[in-house]
Amino acid sequence: MNSPLLKLFTQPGAAWMDIRRAEEAHPQQYLPRLLALAVVPALCLFVGTTTFGWSLASEDRVRLGMASAAQLAGLLYATTVVGVMLMGVMIRWMSRGFDTQPTLNQCIGFAAYCATPWFVAGVVGLVPMRWLAVVALLAASAYATVLLYGGLQTFLRLRKEQAMLFATCVWGVGLLLLVTILVSMILFWTSSLMPEYVRPASLG
Repeated sequence: MNSPLLKLFTQPGAAWMDIRRAEEAHPQQYLPRLLALAVVPALCLFVGTTTFGWSLASEDRVRLGMASAAQLAGLLYATTVVGVMLMGVMIRWMSRGFDTQPTLNQCIGFAAYCATPWFVAGVVGLVPMRWLAVVALLAASAYATVLLYGGLQTFLRLRKEQAMLFATCVWGVGLLLLVTILVSMILFWTSSLMPEYVRPASLG
């Protein structure tokens, strides 16, 4: 299989060169992948919260009503897509301070591919285990960082020293953006949409 998504996990260096060539030939080729991959965490969270229940703040598992779970999944999907696009906008804005002039499409595409480990880690939403979710998200964050630092030089054709500084700036802005949009999403869901909790699920 020669899919760039698969190669990001097996041959990231070669994957970034393939992605760069694909972006030059088809500037919006990242969009279908972004929209499709963003479904994974949203769908898994919907199934996990309605079927198995989750235990995040106490030992008792609770399930969500179908409507509330659908709202949460929809918000997560929208937040994910918008967050990646905003990150692309920030990368494009920050690039003005470096010797590179990527297009907005290229920057959004780069952000989308760097976010791939988080999309894949979204499958843990199926399983109501806090420790597994934490481990998966930490592992995804670590590998997304590897992709960022390893791919920015190739994708934006920067010198190594510039790429390291630029990647560090992107990492910091990305962390701030991630926390901001996720907290905003959760606050909006809990305060405005009034989630419906159903009877506690069995711990057995």
